[in-house]
Amino acid sequence: MADHHPEIPLRQETLILASGSPRRRHLLSKAGIPFEAVASAVAEWHRTDASPIDLVRRNAALKARAVALRFPGSPVLAADTIVSIDSILLNKPADLEEARKMLQRLSGRSHTVVTAVCLIWMEREIDDAVCATSRVTFRVLNPETIDAYFCMVNPLDKSGAYGIQEGRELIIERFEGSLSNIMGLPMEETEALLDRYDLLCGLRKDR
Repeated sequence: MADHHPEIPLRQETLILASGSPRRRHLLSKAGIPFEAVASAVAEWHRTDASPIDLVRRNAALKARAVALRFPGSPVLAADTIVSIDSILLNKPADLEEARKMLQRLSGRSHTVVTAVCLIWMEREIDDAVCATSRVTFRVLNPETIDAYFCMVNPLDKSGAYGIQEGRELIIERFEGSLSNIMGLPMEETEALLDRYDLLCGLRKDR
């Protein structure tokens, strides 16, 4: 897998991951699903009164459609993840100060992680999506623990200012549900979505 260069045409039915996230790329690769990565630069939709599911579904669709318009002959997969606690939606922090405040809010408490995965294949008039929800409980965090975590992990590219795949033992007490969902791409739901349109076996066969 590599980032796609716009001047090189894609083979028909090449799966495109509309994301720059290294975690999502890793999860797809680990599952043995070949793809090309084309980052979507679309502006995400934010509404403080939106439900987590509505927000991630809309943003995943925005990302997928922006790339699908460029490659109408290929299936395009996109995802969006958000952290929710006390009806407050935590996106990616703007800076370390905001990241610190997010971890302080999550400290010692449970929250939900919601991801939507959208598949758009314009040539075949496919526009579909699935969602997954997991629950994460944080340890009680003191300032020193947060500092140590920030030395290990860049919180600025992660919803809720944390990632479960690095430094988990410092901040997370337990989680329920899909681990890959918390990482940003729920693989069971993603594979089911691809399989719904007979894509999964074909993609793996082409490896």
